[in-house]
Amino acid sequence: MDFIKLISSLAIPAMFFLILSYGLAKDVKVYDCFIEGAKDGIDTIVRILPPLVGLLVAVGVFRASGALELITYGLKPIISVLRMPPEVLPLALMRPISGSASLAIVADLVKTHGPDSFIGRVTSTMMGSTETTFYTIAVYFGSVGIKNVRHTIAAALLADLTGIIASIWVCGMVFGWN
Repeated sequence: MDFIKLISSLAIPAMFFLILSYGLAKDVKVYDCFIEGAKDGIDTIVRILPPLVGLLVAVGVFRASGALELITYGLKPIISVLRMPPEVLPLALMRPISGSASLAIVADLVKTHGPDSFIGRVTSTMMGSTETTFYTIAVYFGSVGIKNVRHTIAAALLADLTGIIASIWVCGMVFGWN
């Protein structure tokens, strides 16, 4: 076990050393390349900042307006067919939109129901099986200037829905239905 700790503590410094050594051996101006990459990183941040700000404002308005609670109430008959605990529905709705809002919902559910409850297990599995779709699209597509996302959103939301249903089903099969 001590050997693994030693390797893990030396891994990052070793990678830096290897990269610098390789660059020097190939006669590359390593520092100039680093500065150029950092400058490109700042340019990327400037390009993706407007979509991110818009997304964060939209999430705040959505949660503050009470729309999440209204949608949750309206979808209760549908989720009962899936055997989804109604407490988990806000997470399923928020996860594709916002990672921080999802994390707050997860923390509240685990605190309220416990990590070993069916709700806690479904919540944890769902959090790990789905993605912050709109955030990811805003960051990746915004960073390279893609405006036409075509089928990306539909495919990503279908993957999220699959992750949500699989989370409920797997937890029900492994831990028993509540």
